[in-house]
Amino acid sequence: MKKKLIIFILLITIFTFIFSLYKIIMWNKDNSHTKSLTENIFNETINNSLEIENIEEDSEEEFKIDFDKLKTQNKDVKGWIQVNNTNINYPFVQYKDNDYYLKHSFDKKYTDAGWVFLDYRNNIDDFDRNTIIYGHARLDKTMFGTLKNVLKKDWYTNTDNQIIKLYTLNEYTEWQVFSVYHIETEDYYITTEFTDSEFNEFIKTLKKRSIYNFNVDLDINDKILTLSTCHLKNEKTVLHAKLIKKEVID
Repeated sequence: MKKKLIIFILLITIFTFIFSLYKIIMWNKDNSHTKSLTENIFNETINNSLEIENIEEDSEEEFKIDFDKLKTQNKDVKGWIQVNNTNINYPFVQYKDNDYYLKHSFDKKYTDAGWVFLDYRNNIDDFDRNTIIYGHARLDKTMFGTLKNVLKKDWYTNTDNQIIKLYTLNEYTEWQVFSVYHIETEDYYITTEFTDSEFNEFIKTLKKRSIYNFNVDLDINDKILTLSTCHLKNEKTVLHAKLIKKEVID
């Protein structure tokens, strides 16, 4: 019995080691693929030399996206999002559900890194009351791996960081941040349909949750952008911003 127990423990140890090694190899493979893909997207579809990391303030005139070329690479493209002083500077996509791009990259190859994607319930051509974009909190800081920056005082107190830029195929928009927080996983903050009274209560709740008072006024006529990613196990990091600027792209 003692010999059998030793053999059993040894087998379990070997299996655990092999499985862990496999996960590390696959994680590094996903990281390499995501980095290569992102660099290729920038090189082929952006008309300037903006750095992927540590995005600085650049006007919409300086940042031009070739959406036609992006659409040839992936017809699911719906826009591009930038969050200052994070690595979030990506085209985002939309599928018929919220599961596909959790496990598929921009080129639709299977990967645990996934991609940044728009909630399937949203209409990007006519913003809903709550437009939601998701991404994995990758440890290599890709996708929404740096969204956690918004919970740091030096980020949310810097007014340069409080404007989120979002480009769609036809419009350039800016969104004023009004709430940042982390919370246990729930469905409330990703609600997309409301009555006026429900939306009014929704706005109040989101503002109360914020770890910082941005002093931004909202009412039932406002449109909200929500960014969501994993924070810790069973928790989410969340950012909310309201639409303040909308221009047609020539």
